[in-house]
Amino acid sequence: MSVPVIPVILAGGVGSRLWPLSRELYPKQLIALVGEHTMLQDTLLRLNGVENLAPPIVVAGEAHRFMVAEQLRQIGSNTPTIVLEPEGRNTAPAAACAALIAAAGGQGANADPVLLVLPADHVIGNVGAFHQAIGRAVGQAAAGQLVTFGIHPTRPETGYGYIRQDRQSLAEGVFRVAAFVEKPDATRAAGFVAEGGYHWNSGMFAFRASRLVQELERHAPAMLAACRKAVTDARRDLDFMRLDSAAFAACPADSIDYAVMEKTSDAAVVPVDMAWSDVGSWTALWESGQPDADGNVVQGDVLLHGVRNSYIRSESRLVAAVGLDGHIVVETPDGILVADQRHAQDVKQIVSALKAAGRDEVIHHRTVYRPWGSYTVLEIARRYQVKRITVNPGAALSLQMHHHRAEHWVVVSGTARVTRNDEVFLVAENESTYIPIGTRHRLENPGAIPLEMIEVQSGSYLGEDDIVRFEDQYGRKGTNK
Repeated sequence: MSVPVIPVILAGGVGSRLWPLSRELYPKQLIALVGEHTMLQDTLLRLNGVENLAPPIVVAGEAHRFMVAEQLRQIGSNTPTIVLEPEGRNTAPAAACAALIAAAGGQGANADPVLLVLPADHVIGNVGAFHQAIGRAVGQAAAGQLVTFGIHPTRPETGYGYIRQDRQSLAEGVFRVAAFVEKPDATRAAGFVAEGGYHWNSGMFAFRASRLVQELERHAPAMLAACRKAVTDARRDLDFMRLDSAAFAACPADSIDYAVMEKTSDAAVVPVDMAWSDVGSWTALWESGQPDADGNVVQGDVLLHGVRNSYIRSESRLVAAVGLDGHIVVETPDGILVADQRHAQDVKQIVSALKAAGRDEVIHHRTVYRPWGSYTVLEIARRYQVKRITVNPGAALSLQMHHHRAEHWVVVSGTARVTRNDEVFLVAENESTYIPIGTRHRLENPGAIPLEMIEVQSGSYLGEDDIVRFEDQYGRKGTNK
């Protein structure tokens, strides 16, 4: 009987090296960096055609839950289990919780599935080679091995850890792991490539749920105990499973490699050459793109003259560049990055500086996504703010009140249903209404097309934490998120 394969998609993280596009509330895995789909969507779509595939388990941060759910819905993944981490604890606790959930949800032959653990932020150019590697990995995992995917190195890379394979194979295209090697310096990396038998550590795995639990029991019992309690005390919230906050916070933070793979005697590696990238920096994204005759990868409204070997991206306006070689230029409405390719990894230092300064640009873009739609900040100044608000058909904001601001609403397209204290009325296109300070109010879209409106806020304080929620269909009552 065939063993079911459950994809476990690790969709946490913030991708700080891809600022200003990747932000804490809108990280790289939820962005269409390569192609028309987001990286999360591509991670699942490229599994189409894999045999015995079961609905996925997606592990994500609480702040991203509605975007994750919507992106899965858009690609027809309507039966996932979305597990919410109260905080990031690295990959091993995420995989452990997924294994416990998978084992608890199965019956009979399905009680011990193979978990295919995949980060949600990778690019894979050769999907056929990827599927072939999955077949080999799943077969070996079903037999009890803990399998990792090793990427054939195309250059001496110092940014990845390496896996050294044993000379003797376990099966066709599968080898025992002889050693895991930390990120090397340039000389050692060149030696690894010249010697052969070394592979980049991809961070992708396949193992039976029971085998991961057994190895955690042996090598990381405190982690397993915390994860068991976090899963046992988890609660359902709409379509999400919320891990228990206190139990998960007490869990040691560690990667799958450190917690299990480097300690087990049953580690195996499937070497694969599949045009892979973890998109860990703007340089990696440049390498994954389709360059023009001058080696440039360009996206958006861009005009170049005398530019070579550069990545230039525009999100909202014309970007013109002259005489650059080996540079990165990324424009967003509220931030522009200009960097030398050789220092692409140092973008995280800019993010650290923004955090230290308390700048909002590290947290969110001017467009902020909510379960009901989105809003874009058009202008903000002392005592007033202008937003463009989009409410999806059938969606509704919470019944709420503000202590410090009043709001003027002008409907641009669609029809709004407005609750204002005890009144409920419709506002059509080119009509407006006013919400005084301290008024209970709700905005709804009863129509079949998106509701577009302009909101002008005025008052002594305009922060998003000046929201008191009384009712909310998305389970946010009592919060300002």
